Amino acid sequence: MSITLRQLRYFVSAAETGKLSTAASACNVTQSAITLSIKALEDQIGFDLFERNAHGVVLSLEGQRYLGKAREILALVSNAAISSKHDEATLQRAGRIKIAATDTVMGYFLMPHLARFKARYPRVAVEVVELDRAKIESALMEGKLDLAVTLVSNIQQNFELISSVLVPSQRRLWLPSRHHLLNKQSISLRDVAKEPLIMLTVDEAADTAKTYWEHAGLSPMTAMKSANVEAVRTAVARGLGVAVLSDMVYRSWSLEGDRIEVRDLKERIPSMDVGLTWKLGATLSPLAQEFHDFLKNAYLGAAK
Repeated sequence: MSITLRQLRYFVSAAETGKLSTAASACNVTQSAITLSIKALEDQIGFDLFERNAHGVVLSLEGQRYLGKAREILALVSNAAISSKHDEATLQRAGRIKIAATDTVMGYFLMPHLARFKARYPRVAVEVVELDRAKIESALMEGKLDLAVTLVSNIQQNFELISSVLVPSQRRLWLPSRHHLLNKQSISLRDVAKEPLIMLTVDEAADTAKTYWEHAGLSPMTAMKSANVEAVRTAVARGLGVAVLSDMVYRSWSLEGDRIEVRDLKERIPSMDVGLTWKLGATLSPLAQEFHDFLKNAYLGAAK
């Protein structure tokens, strides 16, 4: 029996939510349908994609590697469905677009999509620059960029810009394996405040954290600050502290092979939303519109 797109969609949904019940709701099917589909997929590929626990499911090391492949297949199929009637015209489309992205978006989101866009539009030159949020906003307003792929949840109230969310990424608590908080049924920010906190600072992550800590009336016990996600990941995995970070940058294992657990927090923590931003009232060039539609379809199509 061959692997189906439905199996891949159910697997990706379960991986992104960490709960089979939530994945079932998102896919509008029963939890048993999700469970049976993932079990069949695991039997076909020959390894376990998840480790099950009382709190849901966590990707295995092999599952983490397989997740990227599954996402890529779904995006390719989704975009192919739109372009199949226009392949020749697409191949001949030529020109140049300039886009910007922030650090996190460049490292954990954009590259696979950019590679697929280049494969579909081989004669389109895409210039990509990495800028911080403030510089991206200025460049868009000055007409120096066609589009930006940003953390739209960080965009300041700016009536000259418009944003469209592509994918929301929930922030959750990262812990080393065998941490005592893993035994709690419900974990609050008050619990986290008693632990050494590894604080990520890149892409205004510290500013976002300050907002929800202040809203809770608490102050974290910050043990380390770093702009490097991999340094934070390793610090957590080695037991130097805990962190509150988004699912987009989560990996079940550090580079050294140490396990990282994840848990939901009792409080509502702002998500990290990746999306497209452009100047309000500006007419996107045909190629910029193609890039916009390409990314939108990659997620809307994969979610069906």
